[in-house]
Amino acid sequence: MLEAAAAKSGARPLQRRPRLAVVIGSGGLKCAAGVGMWKVLQREGIRPDLVVGCSGGSLYTAGMALGMDAREAEQRSSRMWNGLFERVHYVSVLRSLLPRRFGFSERVGLVNDRAVSEVLKELFGDASFADTKVPLLIAATDLHTGERVRLASGRLFDAVRASIAMPLLLRPWPLDGRLLIDGGVSDPLPISLAIREGADIILAMGFETPPPERMDSLRGMFRHSIATTVNHLLRSTYAFYSAVHHAEIVPIMPVFEKPVGVSDTHMIPYIIEQGERATLEALPYLRQLKLADASVEGT
Repeated sequence: MLEAAAAKSGARPLQRRPRLAVVIGSGGLKCAAGVGMWKVLQREGIRPDLVVGCSGGSLYTAGMALGMDAREAEQRSSRMWNGLFERVHYVSVLRSLLPRRFGFSERVGLVNDRAVSEVLKELFGDASFADTKVPLLIAATDLHTGERVRLASGRLFDAVRASIAMPLLLRPWPLDGRLLIDGGVSDPLPISLAIREGADIILAMGFETPPPERMDSLRGMFRHSIATTVNHLLRSTYAFYSAVHHAEIVPIMPVFEKPVGVSDTHMIPYIIEQGERATLEALPYLRQLKLADASVEGT
């Protein structure tokens, strides 16, 4: 209204800082690269107005939203992931192998998630979305319908636990009458959530999967097919939203020289470094968009 009135009177329209969103998609342990992006943004005084997380990315965006320092997140990353998926949930294994005897359940998960719950409690306690300093959205998936679910209220513990529930590994998480699983199943890079919230500029960190070097087995062929599919889907997502929406979408895509598994915690310093490097490559353009604090830019 004010801008329209100013235009009619010949006055100069009011200027506002563009609304910035940070999106970190699914990628398992590779999502630790979000800490590298976080460090660059913090140094530059670039403050997001919204953060959106999916799957492993939800761990880091929830921390950002609560105001956690990037250095603290870096220190916590190794402890957080170490041994997280080593313990087996034997009941789920028996139900999967001998369903007639033990009764199959849609809530199976081969990993004992007690360690996961302990980590989430340590990170978030009883904090809720209402406690965040920056608005937060987390994406999960409805197990039964396959629909993407937008989580924006309640305990952060529940939202993140639902979003990281990798099929077959971690048991689906019941929330608000639904069984929820990994957000990456329905949308590995939920840029659209940021667009719907009116973001003008979106820093979207996604993760390609390096294909295996050799296809000398059925497993190798399967991994190659999955990697190719995921990579094309990711690129298509960037291209589609860049083409059809007004928001400025800045892809941040860390490059990894070899596959990163959930147990490769020794690679976390390298993963964070690659996230920082990818963000630094985009930094000149971010400065052109005038996102950084003038007081920080001048130092």
